[in-house]
Amino acid sequence: MTRNGWILFGLMSVIWGLPYLMIKVAVEGVSVPVLVFARTAVGAVLLLPFALRRLDWDVVRRHWMPIAAFAAFEVIGPWALLSDAERGLSSSMTGLLIASVPIIGAVLVSVLGERLGPKQWIGLAVGFGGVAVLAAPNLSGGDAWSVVEVLLTALGYAIAPMIAARKLQEVPGLVLATLCLGLAAVVYAPFAILHWPQRMPSADVLFALGGLAVLCTAVAFLLFFALIREAGPSRALVITYVNPVVAVVAGVVVLSEPLTTTTVVSFVLILCGSILATSRTPERVAVAQ
Repeated sequence: MTRNGWILFGLMSVIWGLPYLMIKVAVEGVSVPVLVFARTAVGAVLLLPFALRRLDWDVVRRHWMPIAAFAAFEVIGPWALLSDAERGLSSSMTGLLIASVPIIGAVLVSVLGERLGPKQWIGLAVGFGGVAVLAAPNLSGGDAWSVVEVLLTALGYAIAPMIAARKLQEVPGLVLATLCLGLAAVVYAPFAILHWPQRMPSADVLFALGGLAVLCTAVAFLLFFALIREAGPSRALVITYVNPVVAVVAGVVVLSEPLTTTTVVSFVLILCGSILATSRTPERVAVAQ
């Protein structure tokens, strides 16, 4: 990978490890609909000038159904579930649970008919073991639904790329991201109006909302597609393995969240499981070629 590729990789690893921290701060001052609306609306507006350069309305019209499905699984559902979950969970735990996305993706691939080898099945077992170690202490109390919300978010994040890979190859990535953000903003606008805060949120909450919308959404998408052009999609997705580290460190340093033995063990299990579960067997490589 080139020097520019490594720089983009480092930036993306940090930027997409920070949303969990910012969501945790933001949900203390605004409702979930307001948070999601602010993030998607501002992000869509900032990305629109870049997306217009590659926008082809004929392509959009032909693919409007998979675009809507992608938006539902990538943004509309997950961002609300994730934000609501962080009312009950720490940002570091949320980031670690989201790290199960590659594992869930591997399960979905096997369900769709792709044969997995022994190494992949071991990876699935190890990864789910890590999720169990992390989630089990929270399943007996009021945080059980929050854990389920994060895992549903991870499921959406695993399904959305499959829709994009199978149905949306003609739609440029930046155009797809902008359309999804715009659609989500339209969906959440009426709910945001109904739950609009009665008084100005604190400076910390406003900063978190701005960071989510500008840095973690608009800037992040621009850098991510630049990284894909520079390093290719496979290498770009390796940031999935780095983001949880940033999420944990940010939660511990900024919010003073505890770094427990359970957190460390579960992280190692989820990371190792993800790497094994998404590795390719010789048969899978041959098919891909």
